[in-house]
Amino acid sequence: MMQMVIVQALGFFAAACFICSYQIKSNKVLFILQTLASCLFCVQFFMLGGIAGCFNLIVVIIRNLMILGSKQHKWLAWKGWIVIIAAVCTVILIFTWQGLSSLLPFAAMIGSTIGYWTNNAQKIRFYNLICACPAWMAYDICIGSLGGALNEIVGITSILVSIYRYGWKNMGSAEFADGK
Repeated sequence: MMQMVIVQALGFFAAACFICSYQIKSNKVLFILQTLASCLFCVQFFMLGGIAGCFNLIVVIIRNLMILGSKQHKWLAWKGWIVIIAAVCTVILIFTWQGLSSLLPFAAMIGSTIGYWTNNAQKIRFYNLICACPAWMAYDICIGSLGGALNEIVGITSILVSIYRYGWKNMGSAEFADGK
């Protein structure tokens, strides 16, 4: 019983990090908060037996660190990484297959990676809104991550609030990419 409380608490703390990330103008801070949250969800998914989600989150963490370093190291900004990450996620899908639910983290990874590699706040939020959040929410429900499911519900709401707050068209500007 106590172990399950700890496991669920990890998810709720991770959700808090994700929720805050969408209300930050800076993509850099968004990636930092989401990387921390992904680390916590990775541990939680492992403890819940969600191996496909766990390994995909390891890729999320590496991807986010690559994006964070892409201004200093131009080779990290290479668009070909999207294909390489998709290939890695495909291998993960094959080796962690636990049924159709294993497709959910795969779809979330592909959608969010495409969005994140644009370094465009509008596209990042769009891909999360239509692909990543719904896929992760369904996966969270499948494996029993209460914090994860809450995270996606609030994450979708938070994305919608940020769109309202900053304006959809404004999110496509360089101002958001630079976090000004």
